[in-house]
Amino acid sequence: MKVLIVGGGGREHAIAAKIAENPDVTRLYAAPGNGGMATLCELVPLKATDVTGITAFCKEQKMDYVVVAPDDPLCLGLVDMLREAGIPAFGPDKKAAIIEGSKVFSKNLMKKYGIPTAAYETFDDYDRAVSYLNAQPEGRFVVKADGLALGKGVILCANRDEALEAVGTMMKHHAFGASGSRVVIEEFLEGPEVSVLAFTDGKVIRPMVSSMDHKRALDNDEGLNTGGMGTIAPNPCYTPEVAERCMREIFLPTMNAMNAEGRTFRGCLYFGLMLTKDGPKVIEYNCRFGDPETQVVLPLLKSDLLTIMQATTNGTLADVDVTFDTGSAACVVLSSGGYPQKYQTGYPISGLEEAGRTARVFHAGTRLDEDGRVLTSGGRVLGVTATAPTLREAIERAYGAAEKISFTDLHMRHDIGQRALREVHT
Repeated sequence: MKVLIVGGGGREHAIAAKIAENPDVTRLYAAPGNGGMATLCELVPLKATDVTGITAFCKEQKMDYVVVAPDDPLCLGLVDMLREAGIPAFGPDKKAAIIEGSKVFSKNLMKKYGIPTAAYETFDDYDRAVSYLNAQPEGRFVVKADGLALGKGVILCANRDEALEAVGTMMKHHAFGASGSRVVIEEFLEGPEVSVLAFTDGKVIRPMVSSMDHKRALDNDEGLNTGGMGTIAPNPCYTPEVAERCMREIFLPTMNAMNAEGRTFRGCLYFGLMLTKDGPKVIEYNCRFGDPETQVVLPLLKSDLLTIMQATTNGTLADVDVTFDTGSAACVVLSSGGYPQKYQTGYPISGLEEAGRTARVFHAGTRLDEDGRVLTSGGRVLGVTATAPTLREAIERAYGAAEKISFTDLHMRHDIGQRALREVHT
């Protein structure tokens, strides 16, 4: 089989590593890929958002299967275009990808079908949003840009003034472009957060092992929100009892709601959950694998990933084995100093081979120079993932490997998984 992976981050590297285990895969491509994926894939110099160029390339190369990993090409309809060209692909079509592409759509879907989520209001007029906030009692709020914003279109606000500032940032100053022309203002939910990725073909839904993301840039959950500074799996807060309730109240109702709306979802559906005192509630949906959750979830997958992906496309997921290891995984993200704001790139990276002896090093923002050296090329540079029988061992192994890597202005959090360890012992 000839398989193309669309995307070029740590998530895509983790997907490539797992798909490469399938003996039927004879040639693996990545568009655009990154410096680390070059050892597994033939890199194709096409941006993930170049849906026309990617479709043409796949037709020309007679590609057997395509994995569309990022949100942008999914929302642009790449899966639809490939299907029209006779090429099967993993991921939802454009109609179903709206579950992430529009937060207004997803919130209205949950309200219509009784899926538990935070109370909210939506606005496409700045003055109305300001008037609404001014009429609310003082408290904490969440302000979300309606559209895609590289995982950064959500602002947690400690009080009304911060919420007013967030609305202005999105609607007046257009910090997220057109994505912020509509906003969702939500109540602030409290409780442990859980990420659950799930395979679905629209008929059955198979949750993967749960995980815990660490969004803030600095230790102790301080600093700005990022795309994710590290993850652990499984999440100790996600007990079998919580999992059963989520299946009954959230996962199956969401799949059925999308079917009822004529937007059958096939692919990976991401549930961002908050375990509140009133039970689990949905914070957000994503229409694809999360990043960096994928970097801890897939190393624990014992079943063949490509077989599962094809089953979601073909509607045969009920017939396929989806089994995970009973151990734990931890991923520590190494970023460029200054991320998620201004940072420099182009620095050589050392220690990759040494770190790779005890952990898996997934490349996110890297490239190769003309001499074959690996250089930094993004905000999040590497994800160092280790697996072990226990969470504590996995964290220790991940940090042990991460300490072997160096580049100018390297930044990482030093407390990934500590909150989860506290949960294990309480």
